[in-house]
Amino acid sequence: MSLIRILASGDFQLLIIYILSRAFVVFICLPAHELAHGWAAYKLGDNTAKNSGRLTFSPFAHLDPIGTLMIFLFGIGYAKPVPVNPNNFKKPKSGMALTALAGPASNLVMGFIGVFLADTVLAAYSAAGSASSAVYTLCQLFYLLFWYSAQVNVSLAVFNLLPIPPLDGSRVLAMALPDRLYYKYMRYERIIMIVLMVALFTGILSTPLSYLINFFMNIVSYIPDLIFGL
Repeated sequence: MSLIRILASGDFQLLIIYILSRAFVVFICLPAHELAHGWAAYKLGDNTAKNSGRLTFSPFAHLDPIGTLMIFLFGIGYAKPVPVNPNNFKKPKSGMALTALAGPASNLVMGFIGVFLADTVLAAYSAAGSASSAVYTLCQLFYLLFWYSAQVNVSLAVFNLLPIPPLDGSRVLAMALPDRLYYKYMRYERIIMIVLMVALFTGILSTPLSYLINFFMNIVSYIPDLIFGL
């Protein structure tokens, strides 16, 4: 659910949960996403991210103003791309692809953890039986916070895998396309990004993105739901 829809609903409690879950993603999950890129590049032989001060959890080293705003407005966005020098990899194309995939992979792991924590809260409340309204409200708040955080993490993974610069999917695309075609494609980076923003704002991408997000949510939810019998 977008921020605009929540504001229109007038549900103050849901608004608080929405903002807290997005803030958690912006200040914890996005930095972890970018750190995963830098760490993967470093392990593959490239020190560029390390020398640029990007091997850190500090959000101020990673956040992009527009990408951060998109997180709060649409639930999906991006951070500043980690600098990578493919010439330092033994196999530049595969090195770039693995470095790019490390970010979305970290989001899927955090999505799994979020679902696991949400299911833990739900199971603990169910096991407790009858409880006061205050306990019920507290459990509900924590459940929604963990669930929304998981959903945004999965949304980030799906969004960043789109083959659109500067998203991670464009670097994976580089491994599949001949260099000539890839460089020609990258010439239109700004135009493509503007088209993407328009598509997000108008809702054109809502259906395909929702399908992919639900698909990956089912994947990260499978084991936690199996463990807790949900």
